[in-house]
Amino acid sequence: MGTDAAPVAEQVDVAALLADPYDTYDRLRELGPVVRVPAVNRYLVTGSAACRAVEADEVTFSADVRGGSATMARALGQRPMLRKDGAEHAAERTPINTPLRPKAVRAAWRAQFERNTRAHLETLRERGPDADLNRDFAGPLAAQNLVDMLGLPEATADELARWSLAFIAGIGNLQDDPEVWARSDDAQQEVDAHLEALIPALRRRPDASLTSALVHAGLDDATVRTDVKLIISGGMNEPAHTITAIVWALSDHPDQRDRVLADPAWWPRVVDETVRWQSPIGMYPRRTTRDCVLAGVALPAEAPLGVVVAAANRDPAAFDHPERFDITRGRRAHLGFGSGVHVCAGHWAARVAIGEVAMPLLYGALPGLRTDPDREAPWSGWVFRGLTALPVTF
Repeated sequence: MGTDAAPVAEQVDVAALLADPYDTYDRLRELGPVVRVPAVNRYLVTGSAACRAVEADEVTFSADVRGGSATMARALGQRPMLRKDGAEHAAERTPINTPLRPKAVRAAWRAQFERNTRAHLETLRERGPDADLNRDFAGPLAAQNLVDMLGLPEATADELARWSLAFIAGIGNLQDDPEVWARSDDAQQEVDAHLEALIPALRRRPDASLTSALVHAGLDDATVRTDVKLIISGGMNEPAHTITAIVWALSDHPDQRDRVLADPAWWPRVVDETVRWQSPIGMYPRRTTRDCVLAGVALPAEAPLGVVVAAANRDPAAFDHPERFDITRGRRAHLGFGSGVHVCAGHWAARVAIGEVAMPLLYGALPGLRTDPDREAPWSGWVFRGLTALPVTF
């Protein structure tokens, strides 16, 4: 393979990306797997093999991105594990890997996931004809599950949802909006207030929570607080968006809905196919540390990259008819949870909470659940993407 300069996509409409990015991704892939996009000031990596190559080489493609690391540190208190590489990243990531393995997730939290799901099912039923799956079930359930996994005994799901939104807005606050910083600062102070008494208590008496795992990894209190805030920022919206995307997809594909309702063993495949087809995390940043070549494209040192896993998950070189939602497709690994050392830490927790608990219980209680054709179900986003509302009927 030769080495070429990156093709340039001058006509990329950011508003169109926010509304529905997949047509744009198709056009970018036609130009090549790595394309310079001035509209977003990045080289966008859209090919599946190229995205995997980035994640396989953290020496060349660093997670400590310029600009994005600064806003993330500002929003969360200091630079968290997500913006670190090598041993520095491993020191903070390794402690939470163990409690997030499948067996540990099921032992520590599966029963609580079930209790939370049943409680929020009652809320959904009570809403009746005005039900919105995002507002009345998926969002609150994902928030409460995360409260329990973090072991924050005094926090509420509503508080965690508000903190998550404030931190996400701060992480993306490249315009330095003072109101955004004020909200993230308030969220920092509230989370720190919860952790002020909790961290010493966990040092004396550890438990199964993620916070306890961080506390007992030899990390200082400031690092523990920052990584708890990172988990809050990233651990709520993606599970909620996956739940709503599943219901949206199955409503539009009744033959596949009938298949999974007849045989619940299909639920894990439904979760994986949904995450591939409508990736809740669509893009994340990286930075080149040296002049290099990626998928035949020459990149300079300090080049800002966007690893567009949502595009890679619809790469025809990796998947047959990738534009189709098809739970029967072969078990080829997708990139919806990332890959390499930065693979989503909570992917097994999401699979258990959604595929083993939430979806079977939801459709078991409401087998006629489907989107309401008389009310709008708007999608938004390309960096993070999901349904902002999902009116349903049952």
